[in-house]
Amino acid sequence: MPIPSEIQALIDRLNRELDETEGDVIAGLNLVRQRLSLFPENEILMQFFAALSNTLFFVEINRSRISNLVEQISPNDVPAEVVQDAGEDLGLILGRVLEAKMNANQLKTRLED
Repeated sequence: MPIPSEIQALIDRLNRELDETEGDVIAGLNLVRQRLSLFPENEILMQFFAALSNTLFFVEINRSRISNLVEQISPNDVPAEVVQDAGEDLGLILGRVLEAKMNANQLKTRLED
């Protein structure tokens, strides 16, 4: 059985959200690095750097999780309950990704101001 269209749509959305989050994080890291070069002892900038670095790590972990879930449900003989569980897991991941995306965007916005 191929991946159901609802789950494929969720996977596609997750990948887009992760790409956008990664873009915000990289932009934020570039900004914080510039400021840290001017103010290397600034604790707030160090916290921003750590938070953005953690978010980048979060993005990579979730890309791997999504890939593993897709591998689990890709074979033709996968039981429907495994597909349903994977869909639920992907939904949970989406919630966490959206939260991380908002946080990364807020940090980037604060650095731009």
